[in-house]
Formats: sequence, C-alpha cells, structure tokens
Amino acid sequence: MSFAFAEPSPSPAAMPPVETSLVERVRAIAQTDLAPVVEAIDHGALYPASILRQLGAAGAFSSHVPAGPQVDLNPAIDAMSEVAAVCGASGFMTWCQSTLVWYLANTENEKLRAAMLERAASADLLGGTGLSNPMKSFFGIEKLKLKGKRVDGGYIVRGALPWVSNIGPHHTFGTIFECADGEKVMIVADCSDPKIELAPCDPFLAMDGTGTYAVHFKDTFVADDLVLAHAALPFVKKIRAGFILLQMGMGVGLIRDCIAMMQQTRTSLGHVNKYLVMQQPEDFAGVLAKLDAQVRELAADPFNTTDAYWREVVQLRLEAGEASVAAAHAAMLHAGARGYLKSHRAQRRLRESYFVAIVTPATKQLRKMLADMAA
Repeated sequence: MSFAFAEPSPSPAAMPPVETSLVERVRAIAQTDLAPVVEAIDHGALYPASILRQLGAAGAFSSHVPAGPQVDLNPAIDAMSEVAAVCGASGFMTWCQSTLVWYLANTENEKLRAAMLERAASADLLGGTGLSNPMKSFFGIEKLKLKGKRVDGGYIVRGALPWVSNIGPHHTFGTIFECADGEKVMIVADCSDPKIELAPCDPFLAMDGTGTYAVHFKDTFVADDLVLAHAALPFVKKIRAGFILLQMGMGVGLIRDCIAMMQQTRTSLGHVNKYLVMQQPEDFAGVLAKLDAQVRELAADPFNTTDAYWREVVQLRLEAGEASVAAAHAAMLHAGARGYLKSHRAQRRLRESYFVAIVTPATKQLRKMLADMAA
C-alpha cells in the first residue's frame, strides 16, 4: 500500500522561528524546566546536569567569552539572574559554570583553551571554581591548602579542598596551589583523574543539589596542558573583577523574586503588612534599581585593574549580599505563617540568601578587604 502526501499549506508552525534574546531563552528554560524541580534540587535529590546543558545550548555560558580586548559581562549576569529568580542553587551553579568559562577564556595556554573553552561554554563539559580557599588566602584569612612540586611536564599536587561546587566524576574545576618556593600556580583539575578523590559533604542548610564535594589531591600529576597560569597572581588580578561581578546574577535574581513575593501578599495581607516599615516591595525595588545601575557600569569594564574600580566592585558585592538577606527576610515577614511552611518558597529564599552573603567572598571578607584598602 502506498500513501500520497499533499504539499502542506503554510502555517505559523512551519514559519522560520522568531529570534529570541539570551534572556528570553534562559527565562523559558528556568520557568518551564527548572521550576518543577526546584524542591528536588534544594533537598539534594537532584543535580540538574540536563538543565545546565540546556542553559549552555541557549548561550548562558558563552556571552562573556572575550572576542577582543574588551568584554561586557552584563548579558551573562542577566541570564544568571533569570535562573536565580527561580532557584538560588541553580543560580549558583550557573555562576560556577560561567566562572570556569571565564578562567578558560582568559588563559594564555592556547592548548588548554582549544581543548576546553568551547566545551565548557556549551556545557558539554561541566565544572566549577575551586578558588574559595585561594581567594581567602590572598587576603590573609586562610593558608593555601594545596601544595605542588614541579616535575617534568607538569606538577605533582597534594592536599584537600573542603568544598568545591558544580562538580562530579567527569567534571573539572579551576584552583590554585603553592610550590615550595612560594610560587602560586593556577590549574584546571580533571575530576576523572583516579588520583583526585571526591568526598560527599555533610548536608547543608540549602543548596544540597549543587554537586558540592570535598576534593582530595593524592599526589596528583597535573600536566602543563592543564595549567591556566604558571604565575597565578597576575592572572587572578586579571579575572578577579569578573569572578565577583558574575556573582551579582545570584543576588539580583533572588531579590527580584523576593519583591514579587511581597507584592503577591498584598491582596490578602496588605492591610497589616503595610506596618513593616522600610520593608515594602517599593523599598527593595529602589535598592535593586541602584544595584542594577552599578552592575551595568562595572560589568562593562571587567579588565579594569585600577584600585578605585576594584574598590567599587568589592563594595557592590558587599551591598548585594546584604540586600539579598534583607529582601529575603522581608519576604518571609510579608508571607507570615504560610511562609513558615516547608512548601513555601519564602523560607527557601531566606536560606538561599544567607548563601549569597557567605559564599566567597563572604560579607566579613568583603569588609576586611575594604578595610585593608582604606589602610
């Protein structure tokens, strides 16, 4: 039996797809695919690898790859804020992946960039950033936990990092170790290496689905092909503003959702919530507008290494962490008893907001950094 098929008549579905912006593509993924699994991520039942790959395909991790001497981080921050407005944990993982791309995009190791940058930017290769301990060490808070020794063709690295996020057995991440002569070296670590051991962490207050592990380097050979910078400190100075500014997507998205929650309570609780002085959605909308304006300006110039610019970046990050906690606290008060239910997102947002304030660089570190600059 044979079938004849009529020529299809033109229809909207057959027309070329309408071009969408990066933010629109990411928002669609966040609201359609991410929103239904937020609780599973929050409770640690799900690490959303497939959603991260969708975000990569949508361009969420590639917009900040420099095409020349300048780059604008705002599109990446905007995309991240759409994710964070739905799920703080996923906003954090988006930052981890974006930061891995930022390292690879800025290395002078052409072989490493050719091998990994495109894969990381598309999220074919997932990974994170192991700079929490190094960033603390640079400001006198901790000592570097990883030690390295130069050998033929690379380094032997040993030591342990207590928390590295957005990783797994086939992931990778950037980190820094110190050699006996005091030289700091920045590398990409390959989690599939049998001499790198991933150990599960104790449960967190939130963010348990973020692929966070303690990482043990057991005399691990790291080839020169995996070195981001043999001299880490000049490289860190180049990428540090981007490292911090990209975090703004987490805070901006969370604050935006907290404002939405406050507005949603007005129909039923507005008559009593109006007594929460200086904790109204309009108050936080003003805070968010100020933060956003500052982000727009600073994120357009991330390679600026002047002291004045760096001070502004640190101050902005401090304000974002404090505003995140304040907005989530206000959203919880606006929601009232219903926000105290485990099923209500107000309590999740409050828990996530503390993470924005304590993830490196934490509030206390940022204050120390500003005090050191003043001194």
